[in-house]
Amino acid sequence: MNKDTISSSARRPSRDMVQMDSFASSSSTTSSKGHKNIGSKDDSDIESDGGKYHSGKSLHDDSDLSNDVHGEVGKGLQRNLQARHLTMISLGGTIGTGLFLASGSSIATAGPGYSQIAYSLIGTMVFCFMSSLGEMATYLPITGSINAYGTRFFDPALGFMLGWVYWFSWSVTLATELVASSLIISYWIPQEKCPGWVWALVFITILTSLNMTSVRAYGETEYWLSLIKVLAVIVFIIVGFVYIGGAIGTPVPGAPTPGPQVFDMDPFHGGFVALFSIFLNAGFSFQGAELVGIAAGETKNPRKNVPRAIKQVFWRILMFYVLTILIIGMTIPYNDPDLANAEGDIRQSPFTRVFVQAGISIGGDIMNAVILVAVLSAGNSGLYASSRALHTLSQEGNAPKFFGYINRHGVPVYCVLATALIGCLAFIVSLPQIGQGQAYNWLLALASTTGFIAWLGIAFCHIRFRMAYKAQGRSLQDLPFVSNLYPFGPIYTIVVCLVILFGQGYTAFQPFSIKMFLSAYVTLPFVFILYFGNKFWSKTKILRLVDVDLDTGRSYVEISSSGKREDNDENEVKKSWFRRTLGLVF
Repeated sequence: MNKDTISSSARRPSRDMVQMDSFASSSSTTSSKGHKNIGSKDDSDIESDGGKYHSGKSLHDDSDLSNDVHGEVGKGLQRNLQARHLTMISLGGTIGTGLFLASGSSIATAGPGYSQIAYSLIGTMVFCFMSSLGEMATYLPITGSINAYGTRFFDPALGFMLGWVYWFSWSVTLATELVASSLIISYWIPQEKCPGWVWALVFITILTSLNMTSVRAYGETEYWLSLIKVLAVIVFIIVGFVYIGGAIGTPVPGAPTPGPQVFDMDPFHGGFVALFSIFLNAGFSFQGAELVGIAAGETKNPRKNVPRAIKQVFWRILMFYVLTILIIGMTIPYNDPDLANAEGDIRQSPFTRVFVQAGISIGGDIMNAVILVAVLSAGNSGLYASSRALHTLSQEGNAPKFFGYINRHGVPVYCVLATALIGCLAFIVSLPQIGQGQAYNWLLALASTTGFIAWLGIAFCHIRFRMAYKAQGRSLQDLPFVSNLYPFGPIYTIVVCLVILFGQGYTAFQPFSIKMFLSAYVTLPFVFILYFGNKFWSKTKILRLVDVDLDTGRSYVEISSSGKREDNDENEVKKSWFRRTLGLVF
């Protein structure tokens, strides 16, 4: 296969485009802030009409991400994530406490029928924005892509806002995982014997150490943690259907029989208001799927692996969520007082309940351990995603320069440490000894809606990308991956996210509660302050479509050499029937 060529526009900066460090090519260029970007240079550099690219490497691999402020020029983020890592990273970010714990609450609120509708509708929206992300991430596989695309395709102020919002969201989410981990451990070891903060400290140390080694170590860890979760969900689905079929379990006298009898008790409980409320909750459960785009800049052969991961992740997540909600709705009555998990007791997880009802006495211990793995996996993904977002902000000049430092293993160490520190501070605020956790509740409210803002940003950036692509006279046939859902997909995503963002606080008006109102909408003013504040301070401008830079930083993969080598690494040339079967599931 012939190598791609570099267009002349890649060597000529757009007139109004703000040149930033993270988008510099391997040639030495000067940004609008006067910083000079120096890329690595070796014998494999190939000259082409005055331009330069690395044989078998991306222009974004080890050049524009290697601006080490402490002098180790030539060291950058490394493409060491394989296809299996990429898939499990996205799965790990979505299959977590939202599925294992909150799914029962959704059924208790609106019944199993409305729950199926809500999770299915949100799942289709996730597929739409994942398709949009796939098109952009395949064309421009940039680490920290969510904020990078905002800067690149619309306005540097948008990238500034998305980057800081996304970093804050995952940093605080890391703290929530630490809180959850301490609660889960108390299932075996009461907090009277060992305080929860001790376990939180142990877990944050483990997660930070894993993220400090190398991106491959992170990917490998996330692969196995996510694999455990996937296996647990599959076993749950199998046990659930066998239990519904009557093959296992002992019927309870006077209780409804598992199956249609339980489901039909009140499948559409609570009316439209209940449906709308769990529609919001279902959206939160799917957050994390966008991690594919964050990790694209450190993935081998992104043109092949990113679209594959996006397609696989959507169907697997949708299957897991839909089947899980169906089984819970057919085995546990919606009005079961323990289903809502109002006390936050891990023992009342609907997964645990189904195992116990099916006669598997050790189900509580097994599922509690799996939930702990889910929490650690989500924390692992959060630490990775937020550190890369902060690194991209530094490369763009929107965060202190020292956050751009990358060690010899390709890890932005200061970004990882800063994120871990913020997570620890948020966890400390959550302790009952400090204000009964009230400050932490505000932090959590501030972070709860930022995932939808990120999805909004992805959809909007895709529209701008396509408009700029068309305005510059380019052909869709040249795109490595084309989203067939455009323009419906991003428009649908924007509409759904706006409904969620502005409709989530509807309960604050019946009757009006200032506390609930602020808790629901306190995030939105900060979003506008970040965007317009940066726009005013940095004097940024909305880019004209013809001036959007669609070339700098593109990944030019030499398929004839590196592509085949990566295929061999993944053992994709010759697979046994057993490995092909596993590939369909995992």
